[in-house]
Amino acid sequence: MTDAPRRDTPRRDTQPRDSRRGESIQDWLSADVVVPGTVHRLDGYAVGHDGTSRFAVSRRCRHQLADLSEGKIDADGCLVCPWHGSRYDTQTGEMVEGPRGFLGYHGRTPGYTHVVLALGRRWRLRTRRVVERAGRVFLG
Repeated sequence: MTDAPRRDTPRRDTQPRDSRRGESIQDWLSADVVVPGTVHRLDGYAVGHDGTSRFAVSRRCRHQLADLSEGKIDADGCLVCPWHGSRYDTQTGEMVEGPRGFLGYHGRTPGYTHVVLALGRRWRLRTRRVVERAGRVFLG
């Protein structure tokens, strides 16, 4: 007989896992980290604070699907895509400024930028309500 673990043994992980990506799924953030000017990943959303209020928008940029939880908040309170600089209204999910590049290129792309911007205004990011309870931030 071998000492191999049985297949019916439950996992001992403290966090559930997303089987598609092998990532831990966390369903809350500490309220201490969601402060003005920050963006974090929470499940399928980019959660942050735009300087006025907390927000949650879907994580994938409408341009080339960059992870918006790796973006930043600009001086106007917009969420900026880390890849090509598309800017999003954090309350509505609407793209307010199109990309500044394509694939590895970073620069002016007349015509193309306007098409992506028009699509981004119609195909908005999903938004969720952010709730704070007992020092934790949840999606509502």
